Amino acid sequence: MKKNSKKNKNINQISFYFEDYLETNKKNKIFNKSSHLQDRIYILFFFFFSLILIFSIKIIFISLNKKDFFNLQEQKKTFSLLRRDIVDRNDVIISRNINTFHAAIDPKQVKDKKKFLIKLRLVFPELPIEEIKKKLSKDKYFRIKKRINHVEKNKLWSLGEKAIKFEPFQARMYTHGNLFSHVIGQVDYDNYGISGIEKYFDKELKDQLLQDKPLKLTLDSNIQYIIDKELNHGIEMFNATGGGALLLDVNNGDIISLVSLPNFNINQRLDIKDKKFINKITKGVYELGSIFKTFTVALALEHKLVKTKTIIKDIPKKIKCSIHEITDMQEHPKDLTVEEILVRSSNLGAVVLSKKIGESKFKDFINKTKLVESPDVELEEVGIPHELNWDKCKLETISFGHGITTTPFQATALYASMINGGKLITPTLIKKTKDAESKVIISANTSNKITNILRKVVSSKYGTASLADKDGYYVGGKTGTAESYGDKKNRINTFISIFPSYKPKYTLLVMLENPQLNSDLIYNYRGIKTKAPYNTSGWNSVYVTGKIIEKIGPILAINNKEFIPQNVVEKFN
Repeated sequence: MKKNSKKNKNINQISFYFEDYLETNKKNKIFNKSSHLQDRIYILFFFFFSLILIFSIKIIFISLNKKDFFNLQEQKKTFSLLRRDIVDRNDVIISRNINTFHAAIDPKQVKDKKKFLIKLRLVFPELPIEEIKKKLSKDKYFRIKKRINHVEKNKLWSLGEKAIKFEPFQARMYTHGNLFSHVIGQVDYDNYGISGIEKYFDKELKDQLLQDKPLKLTLDSNIQYIIDKELNHGIEMFNATGGGALLLDVNNGDIISLVSLPNFNINQRLDIKDKKFINKITKGVYELGSIFKTFTVALALEHKLVKTKTIIKDIPKKIKCSIHEITDMQEHPKDLTVEEILVRSSNLGAVVLSKKIGESKFKDFINKTKLVESPDVELEEVGIPHELNWDKCKLETISFGHGITTTPFQATALYASMINGGKLITPTLIKKTKDAESKVIISANTSNKITNILRKVVSSKYGTASLADKDGYYVGGKTGTAESYGDKKNRINTFISIFPSYKPKYTLLVMLENPQLNSDLIYNYRGIKTKAPYNTSGWNSVYVTGKIIEKIGPILAINNKEFIPQNVVEKFN
């Protein structure tokens, strides 16, 4: 019994300790579950508390900060396409982005549609009311007017209708309207350049790193205005269909003025398709006539085939060339000096000189000057002269400017090179800090001789451009009366002037399209009152040029007669 009793006791002890262990473990598990639950609660509490704290700090920061995060200006800077200003050579603004609006309607906010339409009709009678009425019935948001100005915005705002919404955006505005239409060009509604300078420099104008630095042009707004005004007056006076003018600095190629008429208001964003609105200076392709005689004489002098006083004897009254017959408009003496051929503008004299020069030398000159290639200028609106085929009579006709086409732009640039010492220039619209190296097309000696002869075209009693002889400006130049290539009915009267001749600084081209004889105009022709006997450039384009130089001369500060040595005055008068 004792053994059993002892055995039972041991069994009881083992059982007791086992049960005690299980019970203790069970209690620990309950405690652990409770602890985990509390930890999770603390974590969630801390998370939400942190969120609340962050939002509270953000709200306080926004409330105290002066910056308006929802300001339209900030939205504009972030989402709108900005463009740099464009200014002229004197920092006068030509083109700038401004804040403006589109006007829209939210039909859901219109309480009385009939009354609303009446208000609109009274304030903006030009709006398509019937179309607006249909759109109102569809209850969908729509625009009623794009690019409204501040006056229109105030009119719409004064209607007191919550349904009218104003959508802010940036618009490109041109401060001079029509004045630079063929040069500056336009942008579309998304502020991307589509023509002119705006298109050519589109990438640079959108460069955000250059926003504070305007694109500076060589143009002068004051001179552009004067030339535009005088040319318009000339077109009206001679009943011409159009015209153009180009003023260049002969030393660095700066384009000071480029006018093509008729022009158009670039603020109106019109789709211009009529060819009469093309840029006649850079895109127009013409046979420019007698202005080419200057190149013929220059080549003859440069190759030392003749001198200015060399007499060309027995010039025929007509020259047969293939099936064509070349004559002069007026009868000239049969013996003419080389300079007289240019002064009197003799076609026959130019033909005789061209034969001395030869086809090879003429070809080299035309290729070197790129006269029959597209103009090299910061515009995409450029013409392509017709391919030059050297047939039997090409040399003869080119000598006096027929059978060869070019743009007025290239012809004027070549005149600048003829009188600046012979350095070929590349005209530019962008103000440059350093002049590029230029190749020489004629010697300084030949350039000086040509300048003297061009002065005599204006000052001599036999010259064809006497009406441009303005006191103190020593104007020289050459006239040209020709036809638009491929359109014999389209007459082109041109005068390319240089001034002042004693120290050339500028060359100015003036051309008129289809001018008519003005029978009522009384000219002061070398002190004699007279009417025009011919409808040639000497009686219209030259006249307009004289008026322009009188007006722009003081701005250019070139009338310094009192400071010029007497021997120079005598030589160039």
